[in-house]
Amino acid sequence: MEPVLNIAAYLFTPITDREQLRPVLRERADAAGLKGTILLAEEGINMFLAGEAGAVRGFVEQLREEPRFAALTTKESWSAQQPFGKMLVKLKREIIRMDHPTIRPLEERAPAVAPRTLKRWLDQGHDDEGREVVMLDTRNAFEVDYGTFEGALDWRIARFTQFPEAAAAHREALEGRTVVSFCTGGIRCEKAAIHLREEGIDALQLDGGILGYFEAVGEAHYDGECFVFDEREALAPDLSPRADVAAS
Repeated sequence: MEPVLNIAAYLFTPITDREQLRPVLRERADAAGLKGTILLAEEGINMFLAGEAGAVRGFVEQLREEPRFAALTTKESWSAQQPFGKMLVKLKREIIRMDHPTIRPLEERAPAVAPRTLKRWLDQGHDDEGREVVMLDTRNAFEVDYGTFEGALDWRIARFTQFPEAAAAHREALEGRTVVSFCTGGIRCEKAAIHLREEGIDALQLDGGILGYFEAVGEAHYDGECFVFDEREALAPDLSPRADVAAS
């Protein structure tokens, strides 16, 4: 087991005291020797943290003691070195920017499909109702280039704020099918699935995103790596950093 534990986590939950919470989380993270980024918005929290395993898990457990963060789940991976250079806690308007105020995951989540269920659907070529499954990559084009699901739709967006316009332009490719939106850790595909359902598309989100799929299933039906926003650059389906980064 590598010595540095990396986690990705997010939760849509009301945060009305972002300004007060920010220094508290920064102090806790610094005391635990953690590095990474925490984003706080009125709609929720998004975290990428790394450090000694007990310290990382202790930080998360302390956060979960607050009822509003009790449902927070994490996706874990390991690295030989600390992939972050500093510890940042930032205040944001959205924990993932979409610029679409009608999309409010706080009010209702989009239905999700578990990784093992998705693998079974992809194995058999259809969902449990016999409908064609369409995989929709909601990430930016440069991320998709590192790897994606076999046959996934890629609209070559440069930033997530372009997703609603791209969805409108490609609506015909989605109608009458079971659409599974996916992203790195789940946050973008959750908002994407909500938007698609508002537009009348039968859309689900991949629970836990690509990293959750890797953890539960591995490489099945996935080609390549998953880009991550830290010094590891990309993770293989076994959640190991790409070889050239790990060796550096």
